[in-house]
Parts: sequence; C-alpha cells; structure tokens
Amino acid sequence: AAGAGLNVCRTWTFSDGGYRALQTAPFHYNEEVFQALDFVISEARRHNMRLILSLCNNWEDYGGKAQYVRWGKEAGLDLTSDDDFFSDPTIKSYYKAFVEAVVTRINTITNEAYKDDPTILAWELINEPRCPSDPSGDTLQAWIEEMASYVKSIDPVHLLEIGIEGFYGPSTPELLPVNPDEYSGHAGTDFIRNHQVPGIDLASIHVYSDSWLPHSLKEKHLQFVNIWMQQHIDDAANLLGMPIMIGEFGVSVKDGKFGNEFREAFMKTVYRIFLSSWKGGVIGGGCLLWQLFPEGAEHMDDGYA
Repeated sequence: AAGAGLNVCRTWTFSDGGYRALQTAPFHYNEEVFQALDFVISEARRHNMRLILSLCNNWEDYGGKAQYVRWGKEAGLDLTSDDDFFSDPTIKSYYKAFVEAVVTRINTITNEAYKDDPTILAWELINEPRCPSDPSGDTLQAWIEEMASYVKSIDPVHLLEIGIEGFYGPSTPELLPVNPDEYSGHAGTDFIRNHQVPGIDLASIHVYSDSWLPHSLKEKHLQFVNIWMQQHIDDAANLLGMPIMIGEFGVSVKDGKFGNEFREAFMKTVYRIFLSSWKGGVIGGGCLLWQLFPEGAEHMDDGYA
C-alpha cells in the first residue's frame, strides 16, 4: 500500500468465532492472533501508514453480529433476529468487552497501548450496520449513542466513525430520493441523524453502484455516483460540520456487465468528485478503495481487488 502511494489503510480488528478467530468466545481471545494484529500495526508504523480499525461486521464474514447472536443463544438468551445485536444488553456487553480488549491492548512489539498509538487514525464501530427490523432508525441510533460514548470513555484521543453506507433515513425525508432504492430508506440507518451523535468525529459513506443498482444502465451508475457523493459531501460540510471519508468504493469485475473499462471510469469519477470538492474548500477525509491485496492473496479476492 505504501509503495502505491497510499497513506491510510482501513482493515478489520475482528474475527469472531470460526477458524483462527481473534475472539473465540465472549471474553476469550486468541493471543496468537492478537499478536498478528500487533504485527500489522507495527508494520503500518514502519511504513508510515495510518490505520482505520473496524471493530465488528454487520455481515457474517469473520463472524459479525450474527456470531454474537449465536453466542447469546448458546448462553440461553431469547433472541429472534441478528438485529438483537443492537438492543440486547448481554450481547452489547460482549461487544463492549471486545472493544475494551482491543483498544487497551498493549502491543507486544511496540510496547504501546493501541489507544495511545498514533499509527491508528480512527476506530470504526461496525462495518456497514443495518437494522431493518426497526426502519425508524431508533434502535441503531441508540446503539451508536451508547457505543460512541463507551469507546470515547476508553480512548478520548483517536477519531471515531460509524462505518455506515450512507443511506438517508426518516429524519430527512426530502433526501430519501438520493438513496439507490426504496429499501435503503428502511435499512434502519440514517446518515444525518447517526452522525449527529456526540463522539462521532468523521462522517463516512460507501459507494457501490454495481450492487445497489445492478439492473441499471452503466450511464445511470455514474450519474448516481455523482449525485450520491456530492449530496453527502455537501451535507457533511453544511449540516454536520465534519470531514467526510469514502470508506469503501469499487466495482466487481466478477459481474460480466462491469469490466475493467467501466471500473476505471467509476474510479476516476469518485476521485474527480472528491478532489474537486477538496479544491473547493470542503474538508475531506479521503477515499479508500475496496480492496487492495498483495500478490499471493488472490484466493481472497471478491472481485473488487
């Protein structure tokens, strides 16, 4: 990444249950895997890279909220949905314990606590949270408020961002047409309201026209990207008063409709919009493509690398 001229990398701190998990069970962590994370952070420092570290996943990859709910059910909790991750007190205690274990971790290589390490640029509460069981957004909003306060109580220094995709919600009905589809407005997220939570320092969105608008013409995709990005950039500056980061963006070449030519046009569009806004005086937090792999890791490519 550093050799390609990049200076920030967003990556996972979590691996919940399953093969070579970091968190093998609630309150139990694999020291060998933790030391691998120590190495990642120390290597980032050596190469002058900053890290954005995500603390959980909305999706089942590497465990995520579904694994937390499975642990809860195994403990006898009466849970009916993976969305109970956001509301059940016991499940929330599992998450908080993991957050504390990570944030207060003493790196075995640098001998510095993660919470004191300037290599870490920001913490991310959860990758792409959605709570469709409560389209009002109240459940996820309460969770963000609670967890933002909790993270800041442990580490008041580092930046904190949520990790949401950026869908507009009930608090801004006039902006619902900006969403890629009607479902997005019922995903339980709310870009403006979520980012007004005390402790959230940085707005973030994702840009995936290929998965959000799969049946549209290619031209429609680039039109959407322009509108989607510009609206969020403007809202971050004018309504939220905070920098905005494109936490993920990309196009999968595994979809036959989107080859390398379209992906190049998509990438140029994202960078052009962001650079133009930055030159215009908007405070930008940067763009992070999804995703970058070294040679030999092709087996992990989901089509976006």
